[in-house]
This record gives sequence, structure tokens and C-alpha cells, in this order.
Amino acid sequence: MSTNGKKELYRIPEQGKVAGVCAGLAEYFNLEVWLVRIVVLSAIILTGVFSFALLLYIVAWVLLDKKPPAHGRHAELKTKVWQAGDSPRQAIREISTRFRSLELRLRALEQHVTSDSYSLKREIDNLK
Repeated sequence: MSTNGKKELYRIPEQGKVAGVCAGLAEYFNLEVWLVRIVVLSAIILTGVFSFALLLYIVAWVLLDKKPPAHGRHAELKTKVWQAGDSPRQAIREISTRFRSLELRLRALEQHVTSDSYSLKREIDNLK
């Protein structure tokens, strides 16, 4: 999304099979990539080899900019099968993994702060 809140259409070659046009369309319309690929491929096959759909794909390939790299991950939950995003079960699993990792780090920090060597080092530093 841009800074003014409007979505912008990009192509995403990292997620694409050919040029990333279908991946960009899927992200823009919040759909699964496989669904957009099926629609585009069906349009190309059903209208002939040199079809209008193929011409539009090539024009989009040339005109659309590549998507700039994102800073961090923003996951969205999907409510319908064709929407893009994580399933609720997958999102809960990922959150659970993150919390487990944080808990282990917190336990290690707590163990260090309550240890005798930490108390001794703190007292020595206070003497200086």
C-alpha cells in the first residue's frame, strides 16, 4: 500500500511463474494466486494463442513496476477460500511459535539476572 492508503498494482516476479503479473493481480484484489493464474490461463486458452488476454498480460509485464521489498511481514487472515492470506490455523501456529521463542528468551534472561554471577558482577561494578 502506498502512503496515502491507496493500493498500487505491481508485478511480483519472486512469486510469479513467468513475470509475476498474476501474483501482482492476486495481491491487488486480495485473491489466491492460483485462482488468478487459472482465470488468466483459461482466458488465453479459450480465446486462442494470439488472444487479447495474452496481449494484456504482455502489456502488463512491460508496464507494471516490480514490487519494492517490504519491511517486515504483515499477515492477513483469510475468511474465504479464494482470498489471499494465512488460514486461521496457520496464523495461530505461527503466533504460538513466536510466543514460545519469546518465552524461552525471557526465561534465559531471568535466569541470568537472578544468578549469583550477575549479582557479584553488579556489586563489583558499583564499587568502581
